[in-house]
Amino acid sequence: MLANDPLKNVLYIDLATGASQVRDRTDLFAARLGGAGVAARLLHEECPAGCDPFAPENPVVFAVGPLTGLFPLASKTVAMFKSPLTGNLGESHAGGRSAVAIRMAGYGAIVIRGASPAPAYLSVDGGEVRLKDARSLWGLDHSATAGRIIRENERGAGLRAIMRIGTAGEKRIRYAGVTTESYRHFGRLGLGAVFGAKNLKAVAVGGRRELPVAGIRAYRELYEEVHRAAVESPAMKKYHDLGTPENVRPLNALGALPVRNLQAGKLEPVDRITGEAFAESYLGRRLACAHCPVGCVHIAALREPHPAEPFFYKTSMIGYDYELIYAFGAMLGVTDPAGILRLIEEAERTGLDVMSAGVVLAWATEAFGSGLLSAEHTNGLDLTFGDWQTYLKALELIDRQPNRFYQDLGQGVAHASSVYGGTEYALHCGGNEMPGYHTGPAAHLGFLLGARHSHLDNAGYGIDQKALADGTALDPAAVVDKLMAEEQWRQVLSSLVVCFFARGIYSKELVVRALAAAGSGLDDARLDALGREIYRDKFAFKFREGFKVSELALAGRVHRTPAPGGPVDKEFIAKALRYFTEKIGMP
Repeated sequence: MLANDPLKNVLYIDLATGASQVRDRTDLFAARLGGAGVAARLLHEECPAGCDPFAPENPVVFAVGPLTGLFPLASKTVAMFKSPLTGNLGESHAGGRSAVAIRMAGYGAIVIRGASPAPAYLSVDGGEVRLKDARSLWGLDHSATAGRIIRENERGAGLRAIMRIGTAGEKRIRYAGVTTESYRHFGRLGLGAVFGAKNLKAVAVGGRRELPVAGIRAYRELYEEVHRAAVESPAMKKYHDLGTPENVRPLNALGALPVRNLQAGKLEPVDRITGEAFAESYLGRRLACAHCPVGCVHIAALREPHPAEPFFYKTSMIGYDYELIYAFGAMLGVTDPAGILRLIEEAERTGLDVMSAGVVLAWATEAFGSGLLSAEHTNGLDLTFGDWQTYLKALELIDRQPNRFYQDLGQGVAHASSVYGGTEYALHCGGNEMPGYHTGPAAHLGFLLGARHSHLDNAGYGIDQKALADGTALDPAAVVDKLMAEEQWRQVLSSLVVCFFARGIYSKELVVRALAAAGSGLDDARLDALGREIYRDKFAFKFREGFKVSELALAGRVHRTPAPGGPVDKEFIAKALRYFTEKIGMP
């Protein structure tokens, strides 16, 4: 490690007292790089076994990587915590400015302990750490409002990040997220609910410093190489032009787009909600994360007439991507792009994770239609696929929590279906709501076996699509081997906090050279070993907290709805799970 490298420093903050201290953890960063590797170790250290996710003892860990601030596309912040949604590993990544802000403040990681006795927000301005009163911000009806107020009271415009929750987090809805820089999120698995349990409205971080490099000329040459690859890569151009919504049309053509709670894999008509359609009719601007030349964040401009005043219009700027179009579009049978944007805007207002909210509403719609739920449960709402206006009211009620039913919906689809029935079509993977890929068995195994139960853990959908293109049959053991190998390499990338969109650019050889420029001498073999260690670290935490592979199962709907390569066979999944249990070698 180079002298004055801020990645040696971990900032520990106690919300109960407002006290903070900085510890030199050079040993930890030298062994685990940063990001996911460091966060996983800190979670083991700080979170007591069996801890209630809403207890003060459940820590929030933010960590960045050694390439942050030095190279393009290394701009994610990793958050780790015990998830209130699954009861085990909570891990979420966000782009924007937060990673650079944390490193410029002088830290490689921040550990937030305890709970504040009253609503508060954290202000970290370099070495100055303060816990500030947020009682006037608690209960504000738009998550962006708190961000604006805090921004006006904090120094360091442009180098500062503000990570905050909305009312869903305050109410501990178990899939509430944390918003940063308006259009970036720590979504999935309930970090916002953990903030709410700690009475923590926001964390504002910023600072200024210089980052040393080993050999300025070699560094500049390597920087140019990475930057050139990013702007010239066809894959990265796709993310700039249409972003991830480009996936809507091809997945639908394959029959792999989950539609109306996965009653089908193809939406007809789909043309109004493709990436091309959104770009042509609604694209207002593109944004990029700090230190990224790509600009994959697509923002729609939704212009709506005033209900009472002629010639008066409201223009809302609303971020969209594939997962949001899947969750509030195809999954709910909504084909009106303006309706999808209104639903996204409502989720942004309260701070709900869109993927989870969409899957929860899809289950509720089917349960209502089958007679498991009545108008008494839904507060008079007639939930019908395609009716986005009613879904808008349902999102408001999930946030308001007016009765027991909406309180149960706020705990996720696994919990709600255990109370009201309909487990056969409750689409979740280990408690986390299903992502938008029904490509075949590898995708669903990836969701089940990923450390975060996420499509971003291992990209099983890619294995399905390659087998389909090659015309080859999948083998359960071979699929598990590929999933584990890919996920282990992604542990390295997420420890560097490299965006997974750039995984084709950050090859192992490039990673070794970039780390050398940042002052680290890791070789190929050490990187491979590191990926395996971090992967096992995560599963060790999961198993410690009660995770059992034997309890994993897919909803019956997944097995019955044809995927592009044919039905997802129950025996195939069972064999793969047995093989994974043997290979992981943990109880």
